[in-house]
Amino acid sequence: MANNITDETIDYVGILAKLELNEEEKQQAKDDMNRMLDYIDKLNELDTTGVEPMSHAFQVQNVFREDVVTNGDNREQMLQNAPEKKDGSYKVPKTVD
Repeated sequence: MANNITDETIDYVGILAKLELNEEEKQQAKDDMNRMLDYIDKLNELDTTGVEPMSHAFQVQNVFREDVVTNGDNREQMLQNAPEKKDGSYKVPKTVD
């Protein structure tokens, strides 16, 4: 793959990223992108025949557990220290008119 990062490409990426780049920054971005493309070209030289594509470096498995209630309903115990309560809930001062 030929490195085809042009000044127009840098200007377009700058617009998309909402960046205002001066000429020095544009040249630095152009050099960086060209180095990235060179690295990708180097990776493309690898023989990946027989290698299965993967989305993660490690085996991904379902980490969810069953949703089981373990502490039950202890509302009365929680409300014991409440200064004021109403209808089984904490009563707090009104903060918004």
